[in-house]
Amino acid sequence: MAPKRDYYETLGVGRSAAQDEIKRAFRKLARRYHPDVNPEDPQAEDRFKEVAEAYEVLGDPERREYYDLYGQAPGSAGVSPAPDFWDEFGGFGSVFDAFFGTQRSAARPRARRGSDLRYDLEIALEEVLTGADKVIRAERVQACEDCGGTGSRSGGGERTCATCGGAGETQQVAATPFGRLSTIATCRTCRGRGSVVADPCPHCRGAGRRAGEAQIAVQIPAGIEEGTSIRVDGAGEAGERGAPPGDLYVFVHVRPHELFERHGRDLYCEAPIPFTTAALGGAVQIPALDGVEGLSVPAGTQTGEVLSIPALGLPDPRTGVRGSLRVRLRVVTPRQLTKKQRELLEEFAHEGGDEIVEEKGWFARLKDALSGEE
Repeated sequence: MAPKRDYYETLGVGRSAAQDEIKRAFRKLARRYHPDVNPEDPQAEDRFKEVAEAYEVLGDPERREYYDLYGQAPGSAGVSPAPDFWDEFGGFGSVFDAFFGTQRSAARPRARRGSDLRYDLEIALEEVLTGADKVIRAERVQACEDCGGTGSRSGGGERTCATCGGAGETQQVAATPFGRLSTIATCRTCRGRGSVVADPCPHCRGAGRRAGEAQIAVQIPAGIEEGTSIRVDGAGEAGERGAPPGDLYVFVHVRPHELFERHGRDLYCEAPIPFTTAALGGAVQIPALDGVEGLSVPAGTQTGEVLSIPALGLPDPRTGVRGSLRVRLRVVTPRQLTKKQRELLEEFAHEGGDEIVEEKGWFARLKDALSGEE
């Protein structure tokens, strides 16, 4: 299968184009390639679909942002309907009418495409680092297994509606004081389809679909952001009697981690260090998402200082380049000392150890404030 063209290239606009410019480009191309305008060109319909697909993504700011970030259109427990571009406009004719104001004769209703579904999936922060293959279970309306989605017990499909003769509508003529009045209404037997199921399937009652549970595989890319949606094509609800299924949109949520906080591609954590290491410098072991790393602590480190370890954060979704692990240090003072330790610290204090503190102590700052000194 040939790769899809870049959506910006399809519409002939730059990546920095404003929404109004994108809409104007679509209007121009839709008028040029619409099948009704080009009945003799067999490729016009495919070209129109390509243009409409590009506008479906770039014309929606949220979908456009996703496309700019990941290079593909967005997808990505309860399920609920999600909006669909073609359902909103009702196919080629309605798209054309919506943008150009043309009048078209009413078409016979066709089998409706299945509804799109939403699924909210929670993953661990470790899975953001590596990516993950998940299998979700979702309740959805799917094709009836007994009739193969045809709605017919024997699989014979549909036959022409005897009430309307396949027209999908009926005509009624009534006599009035002003003459004969003719009214046309949607056929109640076939509901405008022009056909009915001859022998309805007893399991789905001729609908061709019924509720069930499905297991669906979803691939989570490494570095995915909180709230990103992934579209699984064709994994939504089944369409009516052979119509295409909808899509499934999986919205990804990242579970809070016990040790790490995420800020973009960077991870933050807090690490306690001995006061001797803070004073003299040294190496300590720091936890990371994918193991334990050594961290060199410079002499004189204070509580609250942040040291950075490159390439231990989360990967960029497009480039794979990892951010940094930023470690906020907390100096720990021992609560109990041995006799020898106390003697050494007393000797340190006797040698003027307390005088090397650079910052004024709390009592000194209070004394300055009371005396009016800055």
